[in-house]
Amino acid sequence: MSGGATAADEVVDLCRKLIRYDTTNPGDGTGPGERAAAEYVVGLLQDVGLEPELFESEPGRANVVVRLEGTDPSRPALVVHGHLDVVPAHAPDWSVDPFAGELRDGLVWGRGAVDMKDMDAMVLAVVRQMVREGRRPARDVVVAMFADEEAGGRLGAHWAVEHRPELFAGATEAISEVGGFSVDVAGQRVYLLQTAEKGLAWLRLVARGRAGHGSQVSTDNAVTHLAAAVARIGAHPWPLQLTPTVRALLEGVADLTGLPFDADDPAGVEALVEALGPVSRFVGATLRHSTNPTRLAAGYKENVIPGEATAVVDGRFLPGRSAEFDETVAGLAGPHVQVEDLVRDTGLEVPFEGALVDAMTAAVLAEDPGAHVLPYMLSGGTDNKSLSRLGITGYGFAPLRLPADLDFAGMFHGVDERVPVDALQFGTRVLDRLLSTC
Repeated sequence: MSGGATAADEVVDLCRKLIRYDTTNPGDGTGPGERAAAEYVVGLLQDVGLEPELFESEPGRANVVVRLEGTDPSRPALVVHGHLDVVPAHAPDWSVDPFAGELRDGLVWGRGAVDMKDMDAMVLAVVRQMVREGRRPARDVVVAMFADEEAGGRLGAHWAVEHRPELFAGATEAISEVGGFSVDVAGQRVYLLQTAEKGLAWLRLVARGRAGHGSQVSTDNAVTHLAAAVARIGAHPWPLQLTPTVRALLEGVADLTGLPFDADDPAGVEALVEALGPVSRFVGATLRHSTNPTRLAAGYKENVIPGEATAVVDGRFLPGRSAEFDETVAGLAGPHVQVEDLVRDTGLEVPFEGALVDAMTAAVLAEDPGAHVLPYMLSGGTDNKSLSRLGITGYGFAPLRLPADLDFAGMFHGVDERVPVDALQFGTRVLDRLLSTC
């Protein structure tokens, strides 16, 4: 290996420095934006001789893209992407300053440590090492660091796909966040490779009625109509529906634990999900559609019956089943409530097979022999949704070998977000293998 820092040497420092850039994205346009962090990324890439492009969708909402030429540029390109924004952090709830990038007890602490400045740092560290050593990836690799993922990607990946599609020319596959991390199943280490993610439907419910004096009898009250609809939608017992990805995961867990798998036995399915430990919160939400009311608004005075009342519902539908989801929600809303899309994006599901899946699996097992790799579906969403508009097949693969007792799922958007140093170093080795061979 040539002189200079290796990816494993510098990944921790890169992760800590990225965390120190406050890129909070409240989703309402009031955040500081990603520009400063994007300029830092540009500097890191320019430092090794690359020529990245920084572009903004709006002032301060910055994205960075660079292409590395592969040893066989005739092959379809691979997109390796991350996002630079993070969700808000309420500092008084934290044990540390969420934007200090503190190193404590062998872990890097801070907002973005797992979502997803850890992966950003691993990608940057690996790319810098490969370029310094004069190595090229097996095929062209497009590295992208997007803005605005935490608000649906309208100013980030979605904007880039719509306005700068040429940056992804020739790309057919992509890897990004929330996959490739390890969990403990019956004392065995299992890496969950994300091959699916639920669709997104943030819905606005609008109820209208007759405005009037609060002392009068009202049989057409917008608040009453809305409250009933919200209660029905929030309490609806969505039926169990196992997609191919979830079925393959549960079959794998059954093989490892000896528990029976019967797709028609809800209790047995739940037992298999629970065997996944803390990550069962991710997996449990992929067994069915979901609708969670999150906001309510109505009225402007105590003694005035308003003519309109609104609510917001966070809906997540299974891939390929949006029509049945919409039909059921409309029925639950009832005749007095209109259902409108605030944000909608597609669900994704791809087979757990193919050359890239084989390469990701091999890269993990080369660093952790004896482990297992299984597919799973993410209950949330990633920028792979946006890239799918260009026909790019996306996977979640941010490889981390984690302690069995670390509540990794709870770190996402949670308090005291942190990632182990040795997990970051493990991830750089896996990603280096992958980019060199896939």
